[in-house]
Order: sequence, then C-alpha cells, then structure tokens
Amino acid sequence: MALQDGTDELMDRARDGDGAAWARLVERYSGMLWAIARGHGLGDADSGDVVQTTWLRLVERMDGLRSPAAVGAWLATTARHESARLAARAARDLPPLVVAAPEAAPDQVVLARERLGQVATAIATLPRRCQVLLRMVAQNAAQADLAAALRIPVGSVGPTRARCLETLRGLVR
Repeated sequence: MALQDGTDELMDRARDGDGAAWARLVERYSGMLWAIARGHGLGDADSGDVVQTTWLRLVERMDGLRSPAAVGAWLATTARHESARLAARAARDLPPLVVAAPEAAPDQVVLARERLGQVATAIATLPRRCQVLLRMVAQNAAQADLAAALRIPVGSVGPTRARCLETLRGLVR
C-alpha cells in the first residue's frame, strides 16, 4: 500500500533507474541532510561530503531497505553517523579556535578564550541530543529539520531547546 507522500513509490521508481524520481528524493531530503551535518558543527566542505556520502550509501543499500517509505529516517540516521565521524576527525585534527576582536587587549583575549573554553567544555558534557540541537540552532536550522534530525515532534523542539540551554547555563555559571 502506497503512503500519501509517495516516498515508497519514489523509492521504487528510483531503484528502477528513474532519474526524475531520484531528483525528487534529493529535493525532498537534502535540506534535512545539510541541517544534520551543520548541526554537528561541520563547515561547508565537510557538510557537502556528509550529504554526498549519505546519498552514496543509499544507492549502495537501496535494494536492502526493508521499508522504502522510511527512507527519510534511514537517511537522517546515516547522515548523523557520517557527521559524527567527520566531526570527531575534525576535532582531533584542528587546533582550538581563538575568538577575539582584532584590537582587543591581551587580557580581553585571555578572558574571551577562557570563556570559550568553558562553554566548549560544558557543551561537550551535554547529552548528544543537546549538542546536536544547539549546533543546529546556531546554524539557523528550520524547526522541521531540527525535529527530523532529533526524531522528535516539531512541537517538542522549543521545549527541548529551552531545557538544553538551561542545562548549559547551569554548567557555565
């Protein structure tokens, strides 16, 4: 039985080589994949790699999907795993970021860097769900993208965000 949104039909057509169906799937889900990658703090290039790799994984595993209609959830999960992998690699490879105004006094630079370190440490102690949510919020992700990435109802995004921020505030005080 076909779902109303036609995802299972699109998957069947894409599996059979229909380029228009594939294009429609890409159009439907790429925004979500970008939001997930950005939510993990990835830049443009790494986010693009996540999106591209996620689509490649779908092509590789398309025939084995048990529920073609659930491709959105499958794509979100795959993008989260790829994003986490790249974010972890980037965290190992990059030096810490220094944030200060160009004409800031040395003591202001030290204080700003200490504060940034405190916030980064606090964020790292938050549950993974809060880390992803706060990064995606910082990237101005849409409510629907946040909900899809976190697998929660759209109406739960605001309260979840508020709880995460309150926890972060308590850790940084």
